[in-house]
Amino acid sequence: MKSTGIVRKVDELGRVVIPIELRRTLGIAEKDPLEIYVDHEKIILKKYEPACIFCGSAVDVQQFRGKLICRECINAMASQAQATEAKAM
Repeated sequence: MKSTGIVRKVDELGRVVIPIELRRTLGIAEKDPLEIYVDHEKIILKKYEPACIFCGSAVDVQQFRGKLICRECINAMASQAQATEAKAM
């Protein structure tokens, strides 16, 4: 992990300002969603990328009934459904 030497205080509402230099470098725009992770005593912020609920892939993700599913998992489910249907006949 690279140290930037930047220190920020938490305000009375629990907010921390991410400096514009870091936001520009990381491609984080105003209103972009960030994911928050905790790793032992570290808080990790990551730019949010919608991902498949089955495999976690963020590539070629489609929404189906409010859930995100990647094309590869959609194809795998379709193949499994066809195989199950063929066995039933």
